[in-house]
Amino acid sequence: MMMVEKKTVLIFNHSCYLLSERSGSWDAARMDCRNRGADLLVINSPEEQKFLSTITTEVWIGLNDKEQEGTWRWVDGTPQILMNWGRDQPDNGGEEDCVHLGGDKQKSWNDLWCSSSHQWICEKVS
Repeated sequence: MMMVEKKTVLIFNHSCYLLSERSGSWDAARMDCRNRGADLLVINSPEEQKFLSTITTEVWIGLNDKEQEGTWRWVDGTPQILMNWGRDQPDNGGEEDCVHLGGDKQKSWNDLWCSSSHQWICEKVS
């Protein structure tokens, strides 16, 4: 019997997004995306952030400050320009170096321990 992974695929502008069905650490999420020829989501515009607010679960995105504390960078190497931090975030509560879209209506960003378990969004730009 072959197991088939259920996939949620979304399209916006020139990107294709895959919402994972399973949960894992930020590093596991990134590895899964890279194995698919994509990477964790990079949010480039307010329009893209608004589009993502339709997702109903908390998910890892490709923003972190693992290299230098307080210097947030996207997985594609670009610095964080657009900001959608939740109230009192980022708070670095106990070495929180990875970012996920929170559970609020706006999908505000929240820094969290990279070892925490969440679903994730892979993005492939066409």
